[in-house]
Amino acid sequence: MQLVSKQVLTCDGWLSVFSLSSKQYLYAFILCSSMCLTGTQAECPVQLNPQRAVVRYGGSVAVNCSTSVSHKGMGWEASEGAVPMTTDSLITWRVSNLIEWDIQPFCYINHEEQCQVELPVTIYKTPDSVSISIVDHSGPMIEGKQYELQCDVHDVAPVQDLTVKWYKRQTLLNQTTFTDASKTPVNETTTLLLIRPDRADDGAQYRCEAVLELGAEGPQPPPKETSGRLNVELYYKPKHFNSTETIIKNDEVTLNCTVKANPAPTYTWHSEHLKEEISSSVLQSSTVLLSPGNYTCTTTNSLGSDSKVFIIKSEQADRTTFWAIVLSGVAVALVLIATYVIFKIRCSNNSVI
Repeated sequence: MQLVSKQVLTCDGWLSVFSLSSKQYLYAFILCSSMCLTGTQAECPVQLNPQRAVVRYGGSVAVNCSTSVSHKGMGWEASEGAVPMTTDSLITWRVSNLIEWDIQPFCYINHEEQCQVELPVTIYKTPDSVSISIVDHSGPMIEGKQYELQCDVHDVAPVQDLTVKWYKRQTLLNQTTFTDASKTPVNETTTLLLIRPDRADDGAQYRCEAVLELGAEGPQPPPKETSGRLNVELYYKPKHFNSTETIIKNDEVTLNCTVKANPAPTYTWHSEHLKEEISSSVLQSSTVLLSPGNYTCTTTNSLGSDSKVFIIKSEQADRTTFWAIVLSGVAVALVLIATYVIFKIRCSNNSVI
């Protein structure tokens, strides 16, 4: 019986019998490797450092492939930066100007069998511009109405690593991520935010940020581009904190009806004690005779109006009320004391034998 030894023929050895140009050899090697390599990445005795490459478009990259086992040859295959098979134990894939978005380098080794480990490569590009706008609206916003803000991010890659963050002043409102698996730059990525502003938002600034979250191997902190600031002018009607206010009349009385509103409001006063129309926001007894009674101030702008009633009471009436309360309290106290004394006397008489 004749024994026949099994010989493992590598792609490199197999292709060496053909006369191929360097470009033809590269394509043929990749095709052969995809059909003939039998080892899995978990079993392949090579280590990549780093295990994942994150490179700015047009930037440089260098990744080492090393092994601690004896071998018949190892190398890097890639459309750029390929390293021919060598007996060294450390080889470096290096590209000085990486501009191929879909590059797929792998390190291979001829050990007991030929196997390979692919290097994940992420090529990123920061946005050309980030802009913020209001959808289908111009001019001031109206309190209580709903508006849509739009953030446009131009020419960014990869989109699946993009996060768009919305801010009002320094507060993070919302953030959006994307599932587009395209590796090349996307011309325009649009994100929307719904808002319903109230009067506290008058003068608020909104902005959006485009952040590329590229993982631990990527640049730290993550690269980001920020839009300009969108200043919100808000229109809102007058609104008084209290509908009534009571004031005790003394030497000087001030009725202050001033309230915030946009557009700026006008003021109208009504009272049987006022003999002429007054349009100021403040009434002072030094300029207007303010007798005890009710004074109604109506504040108005283009969005609506609100009224407040000031009640002026005389100081004498206030004192009368005060003493009535005091005397009532004293009377109640005297009744309680008298009741207690009578109870004690009766208890003492009942205890005498």
